[in-house]
Amino acid sequence: MSPAAPELSVVVPAFNEEENLAALAEEVATALRGRIAFEMVFVDDHSRDGTLAALRAARARLPELRVLHHRERCGQSTAVRSGVKAARGPWIATLDGDGQNDPADIPKLLAARDAAQPLVKCFAGWRTTRRDDAVKRLSSKVANAVRSRILRDATPDTGCGLKLFERAAFLELPCFDHMHRFLPALFQRDGWQVVSVPVGHRPRLRGVSKYDTWNRLWVGIIDLRGVGWLIRRGKRTVVQEIDAA
Repeated sequence: MSPAAPELSVVVPAFNEEENLAALAEEVATALRGRIAFEMVFVDDHSRDGTLAALRAARARLPELRVLHHRERCGQSTAVRSGVKAARGPWIATLDGDGQNDPADIPKLLAARDAAQPLVKCFAGWRTTRRDDAVKRLSSKVANAVRSRILRDATPDTGCGLKLFERAAFLELPCFDHMHRFLPALFQRDGWQVVSVPVGHRPRLRGVSKYDTWNRLWVGIIDLRGVGWLIRRGKRTVVQEIDAA
């Protein structure tokens, strides 16, 4: 494995997750070592706890780990984009920093990629069994139903933090706050296909959720108007280079 040329970059945005990140990084390393050349890019979104110190300590033990730090809080979408821009791998896997996504599912997404057609550029984790409380499950169910009806993205679970996508295709997507909630629709807007892959989901064991019912449900619904506009206004053009006569 050459750390200078990873095939996969695992990007993890984190805010106030000091209790979860070291164990999560160890799990990622266990899941991928010997399978694929990889790196981990953990992005601290200006946490107020010991997140950055925990990542520095983990960095001393894990040679694949890189640590980025936002000097001011920017939000999850910007943290993901910061990680993707810094990543050296042509493919990106993302995980939430709370430990509820299982890194052991990353090979499932890689296997789906290897079996897919070239037009599929995004593989979205689908949490078929949720390990959240009733309020989170209900708000996510409503938000997914509304989003699916409006955007018609044919993706049952866009809120799952576990995804695999091509870096170059991601960097062509329009960038805005909360864009991570709409990645399947945005990939489809650019002419790519998306495949949903059933994955596991774990209960949060440490720390507290950074999202309440309001920003999980209503903010997402409000954003739908802007995403719908982007989809309607998007144009896909096939460019052909003409050889000299």
